[in-house]
Amino acid sequence: MLKIGNTELKHGLFLAPLAGVSDRTFRNICRRYGAEYTVSEMISAKALCYDQLSRKKAEDSATLDLATVFAKEMPVAVQLFGCESEFMARAARMIEERSYCGCRSDTAPAAIDINMGCPVRKIVGNGEGSALMKSPQIAAEVVSAVKAAVSLPVTVKIRAGWDSVTAPEFAKRIEAAGADMICVHARTREQMYLPGVDLRVIEAVKRSVSVPVVGNGDIYSAQDAIRMMNETGCDGVMIARGALGNPWIFTEISAALEGREYTPPTASERLVLAREHFLLMLEDKQDRRATAEAKKHIAWYIKGMNGAAAARAAVMTAQSSDEIFDIIDGLIRAEDTK
Repeated sequence: MLKIGNTELKHGLFLAPLAGVSDRTFRNICRRYGAEYTVSEMISAKALCYDQLSRKKAEDSATLDLATVFAKEMPVAVQLFGCESEFMARAARMIEERSYCGCRSDTAPAAIDINMGCPVRKIVGNGEGSALMKSPQIAAEVVSAVKAAVSLPVTVKIRAGWDSVTAPEFAKRIEAAGADMICVHARTREQMYLPGVDLRVIEAVKRSVSVPVVGNGDIYSAQDAIRMMNETGCDGVMIARGALGNPWIFTEISAALEGREYTPPTASERLVLAREHFLLMLEDKQDRRATAEAKKHIAWYIKGMNGAAAARAAVMTAQSSDEIFDIIDGLIRAEDTK
């Protein structure tokens, strides 16, 4: 049993925050299939703070949507990124209190998660994300400021290091600053998303701190998850790319941990969920935006199926939601007639 504040997780199965992917619809679908805890797409603390200078700007901001959480999707954490303690603390407090302009959340999140792992150039170029692993004192100040600003648990997602493994010592610093849980992506920033993770890094972090440690990286099956747990002693696992088009991975891992059989979804079941996923996105977002954002999800669902290449090309060039539904329905009919 993994505990974060008042939240208890039976197996410690997390859906990772994925920019442009882990929106409310995707989070809720993964929860349906066994994800016990989800995290929002990352939000710029400074953008949220600056948005408050103009009510109109705040209410039209994309940040507003990213920060919105509802009680029915709990437990979900809101992830912030930034390197300036003042902005991080202010943003965290506004999210907990739901005091920012245009707030639509009906509850505070389960935790505030701090991103110290994003490797993208435009983020690290500002000293944010995984760049904070080069500045452990600043990182500790950020954690301390957020911890002092909210009553919620404060969790931190880190990498193995910048260009070498520094995670164990870094983890000690942020634990001392107040981190309630640490998630470790077992690659350095320089490795980005290259194949292969070093499980010894997660093991070393687990030995170095007393707070729960969650492992992340290259989990595409129950076997991968159990191997990570067994070899590192981590308290839970966070799934990222392994859940794309395959939210059933959480069902698979739960079944393996409980000694139950797992039956993978059929092609028809995958297509039916792809259709529902798109429909739910349309209910949550404007048609044009939902159609654009759903294309990658549909491509992930149909990967490996007969005719997937042609269908993927058709989806990517589709101009309307109706076109996409026609493509999915055609694939479903083809499966049903086999």
